[in-house]
Amino acid sequence: MKKNSNSLKSPDLFPIGHGVRKISAFGFSLIWVGMAIVLAAFAIGGDGIRHLPLGWVIVATIVGSVLIGLFMTFIGDIGVEHGLSFPVYMRAPFGTIGTHIPSVVRGVTASCWFGINTYFGATAMNAILNILVGFDNWFICFLLFAAAQLVNTALGMKAIERFADLAAPIILLISFWMFISLSGKAADEGRDIWTWVESPVHGGAAVTAFMVVVMANMGFWATLAADMPSLSRFFKAPKYERNWLKRNKAQIAGNVVVMPLVNLLMIIIGAVAYVAVLNYDPVVALQEAAGGFILVVLLLMIVLAQWSTNTAANVVPAATIFSNVGGPRFPFWAGVITAGIIGLLVQPWKLFGVIIPALLIIGGILSAIVGILFTDYYLLRKRRVNVPELYESEGQYRYSNGVNWAGMIAWIVGGTAAYFFSAYSFFVGFGVGAVIYYVLAKYWYFNKFTQAEIVDPDDEKYLGITVGRDWEISENQHVNVAETTVDSKM
Repeated sequence: MKKNSNSLKSPDLFPIGHGVRKISAFGFSLIWVGMAIVLAAFAIGGDGIRHLPLGWVIVATIVGSVLIGLFMTFIGDIGVEHGLSFPVYMRAPFGTIGTHIPSVVRGVTASCWFGINTYFGATAMNAILNILVGFDNWFICFLLFAAAQLVNTALGMKAIERFADLAAPIILLISFWMFISLSGKAADEGRDIWTWVESPVHGGAAVTAFMVVVMANMGFWATLAADMPSLSRFFKAPKYERNWLKRNKAQIAGNVVVMPLVNLLMIIIGAVAYVAVLNYDPVVALQEAAGGFILVVLLLMIVLAQWSTNTAANVVPAATIFSNVGGPRFPFWAGVITAGIIGLLVQPWKLFGVIIPALLIIGGILSAIVGILFTDYYLLRKRRVNVPELYESEGQYRYSNGVNWAGMIAWIVGGTAAYFFSAYSFFVGFGVGAVIYYVLAKYWYFNKFTQAEIVDPDDEKYLGITVGRDWEISENQHVNVAETTVDSKM
């Protein structure tokens, strides 16, 4: 009899069934409005316009945003099809223990972003209180703002969606207002936002500058490209739908349409802020460009934007990962607290100055994971997954003492290659990681460790929502594929 262990069976990480998926395409689009309004994105626009005209910054942003949106959607099908989160599926290409290393890297990265965004929101909150009542202590605002976001996240995805429903239209309106205010300030300074460039570059240097903007945008969202399943498993999707586009329409609406548009707006505002006041820190820029009631309203937008971004894009993925590492005695809410503590300890107020090179490095490291996930899910398993075995410590995905060395080697080599070619980091990391993993897994590792869904690619056994299945995992005993639920098609 197979030895059983519950170390991988945290209820918070069990597959999400069709009946409890509540987020629609419209709901996810609203969540994206909140997530994509990130003040750190202003830095990409501000840095880009130092060397390129605004028009080229816009083109580079559209290219990078749409591409990374497509990668998000491809990987997010794991959550839509099987209801699996990122750290759980990572057990397939990395092993039940090996998954913790790249997953924790992603979790810490998300926690750092939580800290950075909370810092921006706290400085805006402090400025509002200073204007209204004379209060001036940004660190107290930081602690209070962090606590409010963590409580909101701990209440679950529905609470996050409700907050997004409230915040999204307000944020969009004030974003346009912010653009108009900063454009007016730039005009007052005698600078045309469409033609002004601080240090123009030409030829090969211009191509490199263009690609840095593309890669910075992709690196900025590479975290979600890797762990989109942690969100997409909550999306509504039709049962028995074999058409990939129809099954993922909620993702496509958010990832490929709404995110690029809202992200572009943020990049433009960051660029215009730099033209206006030579500083892409939005709080500084706004305080120079506006005053009184207008300034209070604009700063309030910053607070709302960071809140809506952090809950869905940073705290949920990080908490899910930490819950996976901690096991069933470490629930989701404990992961939320862990993310908050890390976000404080990294002193985010010191990270913003190195954000562009950091984005290129982080993007490269995570892009190798995206390449490995894409290869494992689509090219090797062809979307079929032996889901119950993902929750068995002595099962199919244990590999060599819990580690899939094909995945680990591909990640290390891919991430290293991306580091040395930082101007093209995402493409290099994705390509190298994908190719190396395919070769090592197909011709070496999966010959040593048999993968049931590859040997017998039976739809009825190993697909999820496509065949009407809700994967059900028992907390107390090993569950066979035959024991999972598949609805009878009417």
